[in-house]
Amino acid sequence: MATIYAGASTALLKARLPIVSSSRPQLHHHNAFFLPRPSISLSESRKFAPLPIRASSSEETSSSVQVEEVFSDLKEKWDGLENKSTVLIYGGGAIVAVWLSSIVVGAINSVPLLPKIMELVGLGYTGWFVYRYLLFKSSRKELASDIEELKKKIAGSE
Repeated sequence: MATIYAGASTALLKARLPIVSSSRPQLHHHNAFFLPRPSISLSESRKFAPLPIRASSSEETSSSVQVEEVFSDLKEKWDGLENKSTVLIYGGGAIVAVWLSSIVVGAINSVPLLPKIMELVGLGYTGWFVYRYLLFKSSRKELASDIEELKKKIAGSE
C-alpha cells in the first residue's frame, strides 16, 4: 500500500512539474513531500482514544458572577428608561446603517482602482493626524481637551 501512495504521488508530481533537461543531475526527491501514511489497525487506534478532560479553575465562579452583574445592571438601566421604543428605533437604525455601509464598502471594493486610492487617502489622513495631534506635546494637550469637551457634550453635563 505504501508503494502505491509513493508511486502515485511521484506520477502526479511528474505530470504537473515541467521537465527541465540539464547536464547536472536532478536532486528532486518527490517522495519526500508525500510520505506514505502508516497503517494503524483498529485495535491500535483504540489504545490512543481521547480521554475526556475538563479544565477548571477557581476563577470560573467569579466570571459567572461578573456576567450576572452585567445582566442585572443592563436590566436596571432598561427598566429605568422612559422611551423604550425610541431606544429600539435608534438601535434598529444603527443596525441598518452598519448593513448599508457594508454594502457600500463592498461596492467600492469591486471597482478596480478605487480601493487602492482609498487606501492612499487613509494613509495620508493618518499621517496628517499624527503630525497634527500626536507629534508635539502642545497638540496632544489640545487633542485631550477636545476629547474631554466631546465627552461632556455627549454626557450632557455641559
